[in-house]
Amino acid sequence: MSETSVKEKSETKVKEMSKTKVKKMLFILSKGTIENAYAAFVMANGARMEGIESEIFFTFFGLEAIQKKKLEHLRVATVGNPALHMPTMLGGLPGVEALATKMMKKEMEKLDMPPIGEFLEILSDSGCKLWGCKLAIDMFHLEREDLIDELDGILTIGDFYGRANEEGTHLLFI
Repeated sequence: MSETSVKEKSETKVKEMSKTKVKKMLFILSKGTIENAYAAFVMANGARMEGIESEIFFTFFGLEAIQKKKLEHLRVATVGNPALHMPTMLGGLPGVEALATKMMKKEMEKLDMPPIGEFLEILSDSGCKLWGCKLAIDMFHLEREDLIDELDGILTIGDFYGRANEEGTHLLFI
């Protein structure tokens, strides 16, 4: 193969890649911590603000973010969280988790970030689809009434993956 044809193929590939556009972002939220919920919500909201479809699939402990009784009580994970730069043992001391959570909520307020429940309403109103995982809901013996009204439905993982079967769709596990 000549050097020219390799270069042409490379240029063609770059042009094809530049035409590809993210059309849909699917987020899988599996952890029930405030920092993970905000990460998913900020990214999903950012996608909507850019005109990109977004959906969040809440599974396992991520379901806590859409349970009416728990969503405003999410906490920062202090044990085993390397981003906190504190010894694991210290993170387990009484009051550390509550203090870290209070500090994070205070910082979020300074940035004009809404509380979890309000953020879910904003996401839903913006067109972001919110899905509960059927397996996890069944496993935790939850009822539809336990979950937020903004929830678009309860899906099997296969149904959720079916929603990803489009060009320009990206999945992100949080």
